[in-house]
Amino acid sequence: MRRPFARALTAPLAVLTAAAVLPLSAAGSVAADSGVIGGHQVRAADSPWAVALSSRDRFGGTRAGQFCGGVVVGRSTVLTAAHCLSEDVLGVAGGEVGDLKVIAGRSDLQADDGAEIPVRRTWVNPEYDSYTNSGDVAVLTLATPLPGGYVLPMADGGDVAYAPGTGAAVYGWGDTTGAGDYARVLRAARVRVLPDAVCQEAYPGSSDGMYLSSSMLCAGELGGGKDACQGDSGGPLVARGKLIGLVSWGSGCGRAGSPGVYTRVSDVLRVLTRHG
Repeated sequence: MRRPFARALTAPLAVLTAAAVLPLSAAGSVAADSGVIGGHQVRAADSPWAVALSSRDRFGGTRAGQFCGGVVVGRSTVLTAAHCLSEDVLGVAGGEVGDLKVIAGRSDLQADDGAEIPVRRTWVNPEYDSYTNSGDVAVLTLATPLPGGYVLPMADGGDVAYAPGTGAAVYGWGDTTGAGDYARVLRAARVRVLPDAVCQEAYPGSSDGMYLSSSMLCAGELGGGKDACQGDSGGPLVARGKLIGLVSWGSGCGRAGSPGVYTRVSDVLRVLTRHG
């Protein structure tokens, strides 16, 4: 099995570029582009809760500094993956990134619509285990609140959205091929929630990660072809109009027998309740 990897960009660039803060507006026209494996273009206006994490200081200005995804769960609250704020991804400690922003209301990273909102505070799950990849969640508190229509509800543990076979969609601006071909425009791929047994067989445990059904969720297609990939980490997996997962890790992208692994949102709710 190929080494599973966390699905964040991991090549920070020391490029200093100021990021303008823009008023919120509807997304503009979407140019031809590609995105998550097996995906299709979507408008930010139709999925405003899908946002990009940005640092031009660390990742340059070509794609507005995008390096991970996130999802709006409160007017000033964005969830992302814990590993997105790690030194392995950012090149420095997360608290040392002075220009960390959330880009909301923008489909095309090269456009100037939407808003770039500074992050006022970050919180990384103290239960995050980089050995198993369990508990892969962090919380960003925005300096300026978003409109209420941007907020996506979270599915609790009893929600039918977690049932195997449920149709879902994963969103992001990440790698489109598994070979470093990154998207400029927001994409979504239609996938299915898979039985825990499928992921337990695919990822039985090693130093690279282990599938744990209590804190993880498995989604994709048994034959491969549709998946999140590098650069999509922290982005939303949505089913029945609710957030059920955050892009976390996997082996390759869109490979048969190696489905995507997501942080289970019902466990996120447990963690947030426990840690206040």
